[in-house]
Amino acid sequence: MSEIKKELTAGFAAAFAKNDKQTALQRAVVKNGISASGETLEGNVNNVPVFSTDLATGKVANQMQSGRCWMFAALNTFRHKMINSFDLKDFELSQNYTFFWDKYEKANYFYENILATAKEELTSRKVAFLLATPQQDGGQWDMIVALFQKYGVVPKVAMPESKNSSSSRDLNNYLNKLLRKDAVALRTLVADGASGEEIQATKEKMLEGVYNFLAISLGTPPETFDFEYRDADKNYYLDRGLTPKSFYDKYVGVDLDQYVSIINAPTADKPYNKSYTVEMLGNVVGAKAVKYLNVDMSTFKKLAIAQLEQGESVWFGCDVGQSSKRDTGIMALDAYDMNSLFDTSFTMTKADRLDYGESLMTHAMVLTGVDIVDGQSTKWKVENSWGEKVGDKGFFVMSDAWMDEYTYQIVVRREFLSDEQLAAFDAKPTVLAPWDPMGALA
Repeated sequence: MSEIKKELTAGFAAAFAKNDKQTALQRAVVKNGISASGETLEGNVNNVPVFSTDLATGKVANQMQSGRCWMFAALNTFRHKMINSFDLKDFELSQNYTFFWDKYEKANYFYENILATAKEELTSRKVAFLLATPQQDGGQWDMIVALFQKYGVVPKVAMPESKNSSSSRDLNNYLNKLLRKDAVALRTLVADGASGEEIQATKEKMLEGVYNFLAISLGTPPETFDFEYRDADKNYYLDRGLTPKSFYDKYVGVDLDQYVSIINAPTADKPYNKSYTVEMLGNVVGAKAVKYLNVDMSTFKKLAIAQLEQGESVWFGCDVGQSSKRDTGIMALDAYDMNSLFDTSFTMTKADRLDYGESLMTHAMVLTGVDIVDGQSTKWKVENSWGEKVGDKGFFVMSDAWMDEYTYQIVVRREFLSDEQLAAFDAKPTVLAPWDPMGALA
């Protein structure tokens, strides 16, 4: 290994001091910060929030200090349908209800994976991966489908937000402490040769502890409830004795089996037009595995446009922190010019960013519009879940070029896929490692 010589650094310092451009930039960046100094005007000018297809969706929701974007995005797509079907105003489904069951199911999923790897060393990569984060707020589309199909949904008034759903740090901290402690006990039982019946009984006792922890922290999920509301014309409605499943069937009515996850991952290990799944990725044991079809970006955008033009919004996942302005709601490659600011290049290909850990899916939102000029998409309307104080009353503008580089997943109805694409999706998937970037949780 070669050390840094003092003379080398002294030469760098002398050259920097003589460069008037760099010292001027230094004053600006030290005073104002990197992002503020690198911000451009072009990002706002080139991304005016006007779209040729623009769906009416109502006010945005707010996930607060939690990582439930994937959940909010999915519930928002249902909310859009209900607002239009029943002429509702300012209506939301309960994110806290879905959050409760996700945590409960993730605990069981963790226990089962701990048991499946119990004979491996603690230093094995799989065991270390499980113990690093036993559970978290994030998730994937197929994981939310599993929850909806098993537990249904409820209106927000039936299980309102709690302090710990809106600000989930403490809940995650203590739930993970509990799960790691339980992992010690489960691995010890396996090492001591305990019977399957003893292990199952112990796990069920652990699940009771998880349920009690969640009920104390989040409230108890309702088994039945009444749905009482007025529509936009002030007409009154009351529907008594609903269950979460019957409410879903009657008021949401979306056949989730008709939706597929499409990804764009242009890495050498994932050829296009093939399906993929990720080992140890999920929440509900026994539910369908997380599954994707990998396609090129042109196909990816055509599928999203097809669904938008049919009047239906699109759940999608991206790396939201890349070249985006939270205050103005601009997601564009020209939002900042860091290359000029530092007189260097930060540019990488999308494939290299995935392979080298520079980017992955970090956030899920909803596409609610697209601007098509001369047959080509130029920008996209995005419904976020960060409340109305960011962007344009909570809505963002995503440039088409930004979508190319930092959007990784959409969910569309099967009917928009060709026969060849459906066959590829339905084929036996290639299994990716648990730490593959396509296993990232939004």
